[in-house]
Amino acid sequence: MGAGIALSRIIGVVRETIFAHYLGNSVPAAAFKAAIRIPNFLQNLFGEGVLSASFIPVYAELIGKGERQEADRLAGAVFGILSLLTSTVALAGVLGTPLLIDLFAPGFEGEARALTIQLVRILFPGCAFLVMSAWCLGILNSHRRFFISYAAPVIWSAAQIAVLLGAGPRTSEGRLVEYLAYGMVAGSVLQFAIQLLPVLRLLGSFQPAISAARASVRQVFRGFGPIVLGRGVVQISAWVDTAYASLISARAVAALSYAQNLSLLPVSLFGMAVSASQLPAMSQARGTPEEIAAQLRARVNQGLARIAFFVVPSSAAFLLLGDVVAGAVYQTGRFTFSDTRYVWYLLAGSAVGLLATTSGRLYASTFYALKDTRTPLYFAGLRVLLTAALAYLSAVRLPSALGIPRELGGVGITATTGMAAWLEFLLLRRVAHRRIGKTGLGLKRLLALWASSLVAAAIALGLKLLLARQLGVPAADTGHWEGAALAAPSLPPVLTGILVLGTYGALYFALTAVLRVPESAIVFRRLKPR
Repeated sequence: MGAGIALSRIIGVVRETIFAHYLGNSVPAAAFKAAIRIPNFLQNLFGEGVLSASFIPVYAELIGKGERQEADRLAGAVFGILSLLTSTVALAGVLGTPLLIDLFAPGFEGEARALTIQLVRILFPGCAFLVMSAWCLGILNSHRRFFISYAAPVIWSAAQIAVLLGAGPRTSEGRLVEYLAYGMVAGSVLQFAIQLLPVLRLLGSFQPAISAARASVRQVFRGFGPIVLGRGVVQISAWVDTAYASLISARAVAALSYAQNLSLLPVSLFGMAVSASQLPAMSQARGTPEEIAAQLRARVNQGLARIAFFVVPSSAAFLLLGDVVAGAVYQTGRFTFSDTRYVWYLLAGSAVGLLATTSGRLYASTFYALKDTRTPLYFAGLRVLLTAALAYLSAVRLPSALGIPRELGGVGITATTGMAAWLEFLLLRRVAHRRIGKTGLGLKRLLALWASSLVAAAIALGLKLLLARQLGVPAADTGHWEGAALAAPSLPPVLTGILVLGTYGALYFALTAVLRVPESAIVFRRLKPR
């Protein structure tokens, strides 16, 4: 699963780099980034997270009991009902696009608003296919086939890359994002098709049906409702972020999307990978209540250790080396050094809650394995309410009150989201301890990880400054507040990233090995034969 996610995310980074090269932080770029948020609401509402939480536990349990015929009938019924539901919502979305724009991007006017409406109407049908891809993922994961389902988004990104490279050099920005929207829809269809063939081979008999007559189907959709509400609450948080950013500026909308794409890398690679891979196994736990609790505790502790080992250094990198990360990925063509600095500030804000977000996913999967879909819903709702209030104050009100540039309000969006994620994580962990017993990493392990990360990051930061000094780099004169009196590296951003981030990673692994962190030994054992 980790390999599949890593491959899809690497190609996704390449896609974003090419996008930044041709579109930068322009109005068409902001319109496109806002446009994909709206149909993605459909994908996230009914897609992977919901099906993983409601469908996989029931389907995997039937497979574990050897009831393959009932499992096949369940798969067909979920496919039929989900197809009808997503088609209806996609049609309603296309018809109601102008209203959705007013809700999701109230700050957009004129060209930005008109272009966003056009793009959303193109993109909505494609997201329906992405939801059905999540159905394929549920089947494949339950059969322990992880790679193809998580690597399938490669073809989705590849379709967009082909459009950008083919049309980017000779097409206006407004026309380019329109072509890119069609490329995204084509990629969505291909992503679904590439998973459908192995899914049909796994199913003994596949008969789509729109019926909830079977007990297993009703069990899935009993959990489906609360989870949809929970995902809807989470999507409200994403909507709030975009809406507040649109009130700051179009540039803030684009920069927020760039920053979130980077912060989602560790969330996907480690938080989602570990949580999703543990869910089928936790759902199949057998024995007395005490034995089941012991199995779940062991898997949660193992998952938390794996997540923290990679997410803690990711947080430190975003905080201290975010300009190096953003520059290596995005700084090319129309994406300037000034844009890189702005994305860094947003990344620093997202570092606040990165560990809480990823660890919280694992605890949510634990509740889903216990067939409890309501507890994560309640805490997600509380998190969103807190985020909406804090983000409004810090993003919209605070900059003018402090007399700082308005665009710095974007940092408040990412930072307050992280603060609220910590509240959700602590509440989930507290209730989980009542259900399965005490879990966690321990203070000693966390201190070792943070000490290794911060020491390695400080040395890497010194290397970055040394390179700038040795090369005689002048202060940046970008014409923007975020570039004033800052040293703009004269080395190509990618080369700077290789030298600085490579040093950082090597030092982190070395320090964790010296401190005898168990996960470092596992990594070295896997790398040794290679």
